[in-house]
Amino acid sequence: MGEPLRDGLKVQSQSAILVAVIDGGRKIPREDVLTELHGLVKTAGVDVVGELVQYRHEVHPGTCLGSGKVEELCDLIHATGATLVIFDNNLTPAQGRSLESETKCVIVDRSELILDIFATHARTAESRLQVELAQLQYTRTRLKRMWTHLERIDGGIGTARGPGEKQIETDRRLIDQRISELKRNLSEVERRRERIVSQRQDHGLVSLVGYTNAGKSTLMRALTGADVYVADQLFATLETRTRKWSIPNWGDALLSDTVGFVRDLPHQLVASFKSTLEEARHADVLLHVVDVSHPEAELQVDTVEQVLAEIGVEIRKYILVLNKIDKVQDRQLVDTLRARYSHSVTISAQSGLGLDQLGQLVADQLGDGFINVQVTGSVSDGRLYAFLAEHAETTSTDYSQENEVKFDIRLPRAYLHRLKQLALNVVWSDSQPVLTQAAQEHEPGWTA
Repeated sequence: MGEPLRDGLKVQSQSAILVAVIDGGRKIPREDVLTELHGLVKTAGVDVVGELVQYRHEVHPGTCLGSGKVEELCDLIHATGATLVIFDNNLTPAQGRSLESETKCVIVDRSELILDIFATHARTAESRLQVELAQLQYTRTRLKRMWTHLERIDGGIGTARGPGEKQIETDRRLIDQRISELKRNLSEVERRRERIVSQRQDHGLVSLVGYTNAGKSTLMRALTGADVYVADQLFATLETRTRKWSIPNWGDALLSDTVGFVRDLPHQLVASFKSTLEEARHADVLLHVVDVSHPEAELQVDTVEQVLAEIGVEIRKYILVLNKIDKVQDRQLVDTLRARYSHSVTISAQSGLGLDQLGQLVADQLGDGFINVQVTGSVSDGRLYAFLAEHAETTSTDYSQENEVKFDIRLPRAYLHRLKQLALNVVWSDSQPVLTQAAQEHEPGWTA
């Protein structure tokens, strides 16, 4: 079959055997072992021609599979003519080299497959930078796998190292230079995104997070009417999208959709996609969307929370959105998750079931940080008009009094002090006076 060639590897349109080594103590039906991997390879455009599963309490340090299963894998490759072997496990560089030597076939692990999918789906300049950085960081430790055909060349008399090793060192130096350049570019992107997100703090910011294919894009379309891409595949979209959401009994908020998470997401991707997840870090409310009809929904919830913790998202106002409730066969998992999370709601983004309850729950959470007040100012006060336009949501305006205007507004509590400095008068929505700056000078003990 010859030596495997890896340069410019693309998994699309190739035939593959799927392999998984499962912890013998993990309770998972055999028919579900490769379900997610099938979803990944389908997204990648791979033709599956065979499967191999082994239960072990510990993976083999040299080849991941046991020696008997390696022989079985070689026979399966010969029988099917497969060009790829895709592992549901993450392999060490040594394991990958050993397996390629044994099977004479290209070995792709879970991380490499996910990176290939991300590279295919990256559309914006930012996501392309992020994916390239993650790929280079992954590839750097695996250069020997890619240059095995040069390692066989003798360096000659008086040469300590062969040209294969020299080529590896050259590639590693070039990779390090490119990694440094990408990190500088992404740092600038991250600073720019932080500025954009911080400017949205005057509005309610709600962020969708969740396992890939949980229905986040479908939910965003249902709530905002936005024409976002929806597909029944993993990692259909990689870019964060933000749209206006008109919430009943609240008003307009911003709803953002983030890249989906997945089990064993390569840590290189988590690190490089930090700026994309900036919306989630600054959100007033996180909506964690879960496909509650999935048999491993609880494990997926834990996976998302682990990634959120890894990127530094502080979970404060958090709603568990149990999606696809109309497809649930066993209500026990739903009851378990609802008991575990005090703020949860069952919905179907596809049919619209439960969306009103979701909107009310979000409005209640957002309302904790806002106040409703009536503001009186001069009709010619441009500074007040500009302040309200930038920081407040105006629900009504009254010009009935000569030279005065009254606004009913919703305002983040943090801006109340500045509003009192600008307005002639500020009262709560229940007509209780809020002292202006002039009045505070006579009552220095007053606090907001």
